[in-house]
Amino acid sequence: MSIKILIIEDDVNGAELARFQLEQANYDVCIAVDGMEGLRQAYAWRPDLILLDVLMPTLNGWKVCERLRAITDVPIIFVTALGQEQYLIRGLKMGADDYVVKPYNNRELVARIEAVLRRHSMNSISPTGVYFYDNLEIDFDRRTVTRGEKTTTLTPLEFKLLSCLAERPGKSFSHHYLLHRVWGADDQSRGSVKLYVWYLRQKLETDPSNPRVILTERGVGYRLSRPKR
Repeated sequence: MSIKILIIEDDVNGAELARFQLEQANYDVCIAVDGMEGLRQAYAWRPDLILLDVLMPTLNGWKVCERLRAITDVPIIFVTALGQEQYLIRGLKMGADDYVVKPYNNRELVARIEAVLRRHSMNSISPTGVYFYDNLEIDFDRRTVTRGEKTTTLTPLEFKLLSCLAERPGKSFSHHYLLHRVWGADDQSRGSVKLYVWYLRQKLETDPSNPRVILTERGVGYRLSRPKR
């Protein structure tokens, strides 16, 4: 199956040229000409990687990236004319996997895509089996979370963070480690980890204000309680 790349770019001619070049490299390519269409395509088509412009009307690339990162860890490469260092840093801090400045060399873009996909594959987190804590059941093979008779839906990022903690229940993981493994961005705000732990606690804990499943290690980070039945 071909790797699917979504290009979100309002320059139609530039997007079509990029599509042609990437299809020559055997990628399956789809184009969205504005931010809102890009989000719809991302939800419906489930690309393996997204090339994202910044300067788009209505919904710019910064906002699109922010919305994508709330629901998915799909690799994102900003491709933009904004070449100043401040914008590169901003893009990486938002969770983008790379930043390419226009005009770019096609061979370099393909090489960067390959490198990002390779890193993403190496950093994949996939514990197996079932985790139990009282009446909470997390099936990592089926990617389901059940408490009693109620099944809870997790976003891809929530599940990835939970999977990372579940690699070694009882072990504390630092904010830095979790940012690197789950978001792939060392410079992203530690608030991202705190926010997503809060999301998970709302869905997993009997009493989110008194968590027993995902515990805080002050000054360190977080850990998943050892299984308990």
